[in-house]
Amino acid sequence: MTFTLVARCKRTGMLGIGTSTNAFCVGVRVPFIRERLGAVAIMAIADERLGPTALRLLDLGYKAPGAIEQLVATDPFAEHRQLAIVDDDGFVAARTGADNVDWAGHRLGDNYVVLGNAIAGEGVLDAMEAAYLADPDDDLEGRLMDAIEAGRDAGGQPNGQRSAALLVYDKKSYSRVDLRVDIHDEPEAELRRIFDRYRPAIPYYDMRQTDPRVPRLDDWLSENS
Repeated sequence: MTFTLVARCKRTGMLGIGTSTNAFCVGVRVPFIRERLGAVAIMAIADERLGPTALRLLDLGYKAPGAIEQLVATDPFAEHRQLAIVDDDGFVAARTGADNVDWAGHRLGDNYVVLGNAIAGEGVLDAMEAAYLADPDDDLEGRLMDAIEAGRDAGGQPNGQRSAALLVYDKKSYSRVDLRVDIHDEPEAELRRIFDRYRPAIPYYDMRQTDPRVPRLDDWLSENS
């Protein structure tokens, strides 16, 4: 019951996932990323333990297709899952189990996967893909935010959404963006509100990791707005 775009930015090497669903707290169960390794989405009847397992497989040297194969081979309920992986070399793979709720499917692109289950139709994926590809010069988090909104506007899930999340890593061990709306009547709109407020501060929080002498946030924003 989710629509998601998983991507690696070819220009910057960033890894990111944008996702929304009717369930609560999608940011806990669906998106998993490790810097310089890959991005993983675990969906449908999601077993969130598969996310760390997929990342371990990538760390062992599996590429995205091989990691998907291993996840399926060891999961007795694989047909209830929907999986996607984009690795740090740009290889992509996805699988939609036979027992997913219609409409369900996925699409592989150049360094990205777009997928959904229990959504209004394939047009949701069309809209998300078009929004993601519209401005390749935008930062990855902006493109993913646009994709989430496009999926909603194309019909999303017939029974609506209640949570949304945006997770992006650069090449460092901490996230560049990790924003979640866990329960909300309009989670994409609320995520957009938070994202627009947070986006100017992304460089600030990056600098503060290594230099505690940076000014207070409000002062820094005033100087850099």
